[in-house]
Amino acid sequence: MALRHGGQILVDQLKLHGVRRVFSVPGESFLAALDGLYESGIQNIVCRHEGGAAMMAEAMGKMTGQPGIAFVTRGPGATNASSGIHIAMQDSTPMIMFVGQIARGHRDREAFQEVDYRAMFAPLAKWVAEVDDTERLPEYIARAFHEAVSGRPGPVVLALPEDMLSGTADVADARPAPQIAAPSLAGPARATAAKLARAERPLVIVGGPHWSPEAAKDLARFASDWNLPVALGFRRQDYIDNRHPNYVGDLNVGINPKLAQRVRDADLLLVLGSRLGDIETQGYTLIDPAAPAQEICHVHADAGELGRVYRPDLGVVATAPEMIAALADLEATPRDGAWANGGRQDYLSWLEPKETPGAVKLERTIKWLSENLNPDAMIANGAGNYAAFLHRYFHYKEFRTQLAPTSGSMGYGFPAAISAKLEHPARTVVCLAGDGCFQMTLNEMSTAAQHGAAVIVIVCNNGRYGTIRMHQEKTYPARVSGTDLANPDFAALARAYGGHGETVEKDAEFPAAFARAEAAGTLAVIELKLDPEMLSTGQSISQARASAQT
Repeated sequence: MALRHGGQILVDQLKLHGVRRVFSVPGESFLAALDGLYESGIQNIVCRHEGGAAMMAEAMGKMTGQPGIAFVTRGPGATNASSGIHIAMQDSTPMIMFVGQIARGHRDREAFQEVDYRAMFAPLAKWVAEVDDTERLPEYIARAFHEAVSGRPGPVVLALPEDMLSGTADVADARPAPQIAAPSLAGPARATAAKLARAERPLVIVGGPHWSPEAAKDLARFASDWNLPVALGFRRQDYIDNRHPNYVGDLNVGINPKLAQRVRDADLLLVLGSRLGDIETQGYTLIDPAAPAQEICHVHADAGELGRVYRPDLGVVATAPEMIAALADLEATPRDGAWANGGRQDYLSWLEPKETPGAVKLERTIKWLSENLNPDAMIANGAGNYAAFLHRYFHYKEFRTQLAPTSGSMGYGFPAAISAKLEHPARTVVCLAGDGCFQMTLNEMSTAAQHGAAVIVIVCNNGRYGTIRMHQEKTYPARVSGTDLANPDFAALARAYGGHGETVEKDAEFPAAFARAEAAGTLAVIELKLDPEMLSTGQSISQARASAQT
């Protein structure tokens, strides 16, 4: 062994854990880490805002199942990045954020940019720690990787005092934690199967972390063999091919009312990986936490989630893929297809577009994308009224073609799309964003241009914060306050960053515009000029206002 400074020790530990790419906004508080990254072979994606860097790292964790890595500086850098930590926590995404910190001898004086990160991130992260000893860096980093992926995955924050990081030590690297063999699920699978065989109206609900292409195949086989309806959790729509005859829709904020009723009518819920949060349960109304009308079999990797809100009749501590593999291998009990077929027909009816006002109709744009993109094309989005069109009208065909925050964070789609394009340069990556959503992180166009991320951004420009305006018109009709936007020329802005940009004002213009954006081979922005009256409910604002007033 030889003396290494803390930044080199840190980066060597990252390499041992297979890290290929990190996302950062540089700061003087972690210069030693930047030096460690030099000639390390790890790609450092330099971002324009710490929120964007954290969201890119979170998307990396979503895509790979391994912790996405972000480096941010102390104080303002850490507070800027907190939005990405919140996303990772609510989405159960493995992630590690390294934060520069003031020198150890200056603590508790409110020194320049001083923050107590343990206190700040305690409610946002899975684990927060500060490394006080250079020699203990390998230990802390190894534990950070273990914490980020074990049980219910989530974000870890490690604060790095600058004098600790620049200090030297002669210390061995810590080996990555070994994979722990899963216990046999034969017994729990048989017990679950027995309940399914007795149920008259079972419904499978799938969500949460750990999913994989193999799990998607197992779920498809299991659903077919048992003839079970499958509903997916909020923004987990790529967990099964949406064209599968047993897929009945997703439990989102704009849920199909018939699917909501199907949850109420079910006599057994097989919940795989999902926490059954307030979005999936429509504010805990579809399933009563105090006295559920449905029998619940709940499978989750974290024992603490079983019984946290809903007390299951059968609780199984396992990852959803482990359990679905065990279930798929059992002999099926054939059942009448009316219950599952009814759910499928309800879903297909829900796909029939409700026409919105204007020359560009977003429902038609999404339908075109669904029918014409390659099955492995990736769609990233943040939050806004536009997202309801995507959730309702787009068919996801393959696993990990959806990148979207279950936390409902605006601004997420574009950084996530950049991360996706860097990870999968040969695949088409589309960011769908509202005008308000895109403007929260569009400064990362510079990042995309610098690192060659040829993302296609479709900006849905209706000149307002659409979701908030929709609720405003329902609650306080005709009293518009704080929801109008003054927007730039998004296409011209893309060209200013060296990308391709154009504006679409009629439906018929979109297919050719998309083809040109793909052919450009660079960052591209297609701005859709939408009617400001448009709402995802299919109503116009004036109709929503009239309805609220009556």
